[in-house]
Amino acid sequence: MRILHVAHQQLRKYGHTRVNWAQKLFYGLIKNDHHVQAFSDRDVAAFEAPLGIRELGKKRANKRLLQTVEAYQPDLMIVGHCDIISNTTIEEARQLCPGMVIAGCNNDPLFVPRNAENIARRCDIMDAFFVSTGVCELKPFEGKRARLWHMPNPVDPSIESSNVSQQSGMPHDLIFCSKSEAYTERGKIVTAIKESLSSTLNFYTPGSFGEPGVWGRDYDQALAESKMGLNLNRQEGYHWYSSARIAQMAGNGLLVFTDQRAGFDTLFPEQSLVYFSSTDELLDKLRQFHADDAMRKHWAACGYEFMHREMNNKLYAQYIVEAAMNLPFSHDYVWLEK
Repeated sequence: MRILHVAHQQLRKYGHTRVNWAQKLFYGLIKNDHHVQAFSDRDVAAFEAPLGIRELGKKRANKRLLQTVEAYQPDLMIVGHCDIISNTTIEEARQLCPGMVIAGCNNDPLFVPRNAENIARRCDIMDAFFVSTGVCELKPFEGKRARLWHMPNPVDPSIESSNVSQQSGMPHDLIFCSKSEAYTERGKIVTAIKESLSSTLNFYTPGSFGEPGVWGRDYDQALAESKMGLNLNRQEGYHWYSSARIAQMAGNGLLVFTDQRAGFDTLFPEQSLVYFSSTDELLDKLRQFHADDAMRKHWAACGYEFMHREMNNKLYAQYIVEAAMNLPFSHDYVWLEK
């Protein structure tokens, strides 16, 4: 199948990239033997703009996408986070390639008003739309053109390439990476851990408390040197919603601690993620798993095995293709709500 993948490919990062779910989707599509053409809207806008000023290249980026559609004639166009591309351009692309199916993907939280507005706007013109929050949270977007689907955060064995679940003696007992302070109070939990457990375990917090953030290879290395990880989202309680760090940590064999309100206990097997409902409970469970390394290894191994077996990017990519194209599902995807 010929697939045009429109998303930010981080070309101008020159290797110093964030771990990118869109990149994992692109790799998964290729691994499934699809013919895939990438279109990185932000990079094209910058490349086409006078003096490389991206804002001045938006109109040209939209024209270049239409040029790509006309030349490539895809069966499916997958549109990720690409605000530069307008709905008008997407409609024009459909006219240039009348048989093409158009699917949207959004991996950002619904509690950010601008993101919810973007989803609603895209659902007007997409044939299918995939969101990283559970479908029960997607009712505000029903009644538009797009069929609504949940998509998980996938692992890619070429990216999540470490497995620390059976290792001991790493420099970091616990890790939490974040610089974002908008729409969140999770810093209070991180501070409580620092204050309560600093004499008990080595808690590494890039991006917080004046520590520089880590990206690219440095981030990979930080995960490969950590036993356990905190999956603290900016806000909690959205069904099956998590930042992509849940896949980054579990996929590298870290034992992941996550808020129970997301309901991941209905998706993940027992003894794979550690759930907590309060800061005190989180502190108690951190002490417990830090003191019992055999238990930590067992739970971390279960999470690692489940993620790589059932939430890898080949399954993730093929699910998006099958759901978007109205094809029979070739796998019993664990995230399909029965």
